[in-house]
Amino acid sequence: MIFVPLPFVVALILLLLALRLVRGAEGGRPHALFLALILAYAVQSVLVGLRWGYDIRAVQPFQALLASFIAPLAYAAFRSLAEDDAQRPARLWPHLLLPPLTVAALFLWQPAPIGPVIVTLFLAYGGALGWLARRGPDGLIGARLDGTLRSYRALVLTAAALIGSALTDMLISLDLDVSGGRYTPAMIASFNMLALLVLGAAAAAADSAAPDREAPPAPLAAPDEAAANPDQKRTAPEGTPSDESAQDAAILAALGTLMAERRLYTEIDLDLGRLARRLALPARRLSQAINRTHGISVSHYVNDLRVAEAQRLLAGTDLPVTRVMLDAGFLTKSNFNREFRRVTGTSPTAWRRERAPS
Repeated sequence: MIFVPLPFVVALILLLLALRLVRGAEGGRPHALFLALILAYAVQSVLVGLRWGYDIRAVQPFQALLASFIAPLAYAAFRSLAEDDAQRPARLWPHLLLPPLTVAALFLWQPAPIGPVIVTLFLAYGGALGWLARRGPDGLIGARLDGTLRSYRALVLTAAALIGSALTDMLISLDLDVSGGRYTPAMIASFNMLALLVLGAAAAAADSAAPDREAPPAPLAAPDEAAANPDQKRTAPEGTPSDESAQDAAILAALGTLMAERRLYTEIDLDLGRLARRLALPARRLSQAINRTHGISVSHYVNDLRVAEAQRLLAGTDLPVTRVMLDAGFLTKSNFNREFRRVTGTSPTAWRRERAPS
């Protein structure tokens, strides 16, 4: 019987995840950084299988180089969801280039510190992702609002997995020094492969909540204003009172007017950054106003409006539930059902059936 190491099975699962994203199983295009991240995990899993399944030591340099690329790539992918404009890659390229180049240089001149350098990279970027997560779901202003919570959970999971991988590498180094590597294969099978699988699933989840970056931005002004002055931005009234609650009320009033006039909540790719730009406000300021006034996140605020729209369509039309889901602004059935149940306590199908005439 042919021996197939567990890492190869993990690599196959990751490739299937990548294929699912490329095919657009949940609509839209795959986010390039998250797709690259899943493929990097798959290649690393194959390299681990070759090294520890077949004892091919020649792959070790490639393992180290790819490991030095994976941690910063994970950071860059999630950081792109925290940027107001994800089309600004300049600040991310140094993260993607410097660590691999450093490791490559060490291979040529001084290979001894490569292991500690990679462990440090995983700890540093895991910590950076954890620091990014401190902002909460609303910190991911570039994530689609119907999938912000999923992206945030993926962010936290990735931060924990990177730090856990670094700690596991420390244990592996200790085992190699103390027992000659007696327990190393078991540790790799029990944690590193699980970590790669979890990281791949997290990247896929975050990718499916990332909007299509190729979609052109919607106009910033309301239809009547755009016709009169196409260069004018719609601005939220800041008000003259210094009282914070008065300013929050003014922002929420402007937001409510914008939602009523433009029905922005029905835009599937709506994110916090785009919504804030419509009001000419910093994303954090809009988030604070909603949090303080309603005690909920921006995603819950928008999804509440979407659920109300879905209720109107379910009660007043014969549209299929899937069409209602899309018309209300949801992209996936899982998010639609979860948010609908959060608001109403029941599923869309049951809610419609309960209100059907006898």
